[in-house]
Amino acid sequence: MYPRTTDPQEMLRRCKPRIRGIYQYWDAKRGARLMPARRDIDPIEMKPWLSAIQLIDIFHNPRRMIYRLVGQVDVEFRGFNPTGRTVEECAVGASLQEALANYDIVITQRSFVYDHADYVSASGFLRGQESILLPLSDDGETVNMVLTYAEVLPITPSP
Repeated sequence: MYPRTTDPQEMLRRCKPRIRGIYQYWDAKRGARLMPARRDIDPIEMKPWLSAIQLIDIFHNPRRMIYRLVGQVDVEFRGFNPTGRTVEECAVGASLQEALANYDIVITQRSFVYDHADYVSASGFLRGQESILLPLSDDGETVNMVLTYAEVLPITPSP
C-alpha cells in the first residue's frame, strides 16, 4: 500500500515540523470552510515555506493540472523548472500513477494528502520525500488550485 494519508492525526504524528507548520497555516486560513481560497494565502506569512512550495492550477472538463509556481528547492531537486507544464509531464514521486492518485484525492475529496515515500531518482540515488498537498477553492466547493510543500530527505546511493 502506498504511504499516504488524509487523516490529520496520523499525519501530525509522523510529519516533519515544517509540514506540520504549513498544514496548521492552511487549516487556520480555511476556518470553518472545507478549504481556503488562494486569496486567503499571504506570501509574506508563508515565508518559511516559499522556497519549497508549488501552486498547481486545476482545470476541469477535461481535467488539466498546470504548474503555476514552483519554488527553488523543487526546481533544484528536479533539475528543471516545470512552470507552465502539466503535472502529467513533470510529476515527481515513486510513480506518475501514485502522484496523480494524490491529486485525484485532493480534487475529488477536497482534502489534504500527506505522502511519505522513498524512490530511486533518475540519477540513481534513493530519494526520500515527505509532501503535503492542500486544496484551495475560490468558490468554497470546487478545487481550482493545489498548494504543495515537500521536504526532501537526505539522499543515499541506491542498492
